Amino acid sequence: MKILLLNQCFHPDHVATAQHLTDLAHELVRCGHQVTVVASSRGYDNPELRYPVRETWRGIDIRRIWTPGLGKKAKWRRLVDFAIFWGNATRILFFLPRQDVTVCLTSPPLISTLGTVVAKLKGGSVVPWVMDLNPDEAVAAGWLKAGGIVERTLTFIQNWSFRRASRIIALDRFMAERLMAKGAGAEVIHTDAPWSHDQAIGYDRVGREDFRAEHGLAGKFVVMYSGNHSPCHPLDAVLAAAQEMRGEERLHFLFVGGGSEFKKVQAFAKEQALQNITCLPYQPMEKLSGSLSAADLHLVVMGDAFVGIVHPCKIYNILTLGIPFLFIGPDQSHGADLARRLSDPAQGRVARNGDVAGIVGQIREALTLGPQPVNAAAMALGAEFSHSVLCPRLVRVIEQAAALA
Repeated sequence: MKILLLNQCFHPDHVATAQHLTDLAHELVRCGHQVTVVASSRGYDNPELRYPVRETWRGIDIRRIWTPGLGKKAKWRRLVDFAIFWGNATRILFFLPRQDVTVCLTSPPLISTLGTVVAKLKGGSVVPWVMDLNPDEAVAAGWLKAGGIVERTLTFIQNWSFRRASRIIALDRFMAERLMAKGAGAEVIHTDAPWSHDQAIGYDRVGREDFRAEHGLAGKFVVMYSGNHSPCHPLDAVLAAAQEMRGEERLHFLFVGGGSEFKKVQAFAKEQALQNITCLPYQPMEKLSGSLSAADLHLVVMGDAFVGIVHPCKIYNILTLGIPFLFIGPDQSHGADLARRLSDPAQGRVARNGDVAGIVGQIREALTLGPQPVNAAAMALGAEFSHSVLCPRLVRVIEQAAALA
């Protein structure tokens, strides 16, 4: 089959959607399919990074789109980048041969609509892989007014493409419920989480000690937030907790990654002169095992308004490593569901957004217990979300979608 993958990010970018789409492309090629990827020629977090406009990599035909790379400092910059991506993607898609299936992720927003229009004209199935829901996310973040003309127009466009999809991939039950409320049929929705990177990472004791030594963390109890820093994952209460616990000499907060809120964390640490906070950029895949293994307690944060809109995919790598985590978010959410599935409350802790005292209490309890051995129950739960289980299953869903065309 000819399969097109459409998303802003792809290899060698390191953001989560790029990594998952790269995994899927490899699996599709392994299964004998002809894979074309259309993505941006610039790095997601660092637009100064430039990738080849056209290349064949491991049997994957990659077509990359030029954008001005204005960055995320202002909303208008994002809108211009998105608009130019859309325009250049349209040009590329119309000159590509007919595809049996087009798999559309959700960056830039509503890109599945473009895939749907092209498929309607040329034929073939469309499978939106909903990594986040827009304009729902923009409304939840306060960027768009709910019920306004822009929001209603974008929602109409989004729902039009969803109703014409052969399959829709939702990441959890809350997202599936939102999709059905938008008119998507339950029989079209396939619910599966994005897999862990267990094929590439695992608990690394040597890498843990090397990473901690490199960054001055030897002997510290490390509380880590690793991944995308965005308004969907509000960190204000975590930063307030770090400020309150600044006198705990054994305790150190480590923020690793990037995103629009990363500089906010850096600025807070500098303004408050907090010596118990360190900020590091995204770590390359070859160092990711050591980086994630360096934590004694991982943080997973979900804003109350974003349940069913975004998904806490970082939690699967944490489970795979068997390291305790603290989920900060609403009780009715996927992260809280997973924490409840662990029989040991010290392994999967829960606190509410804005509850600084509760967050401090959970961290202090973990600090008192000290570093924990790798937890077999967490790893067993993580195995349900492994690459070897979920990636082949998604390939089968895509193959079934082609048969429906």
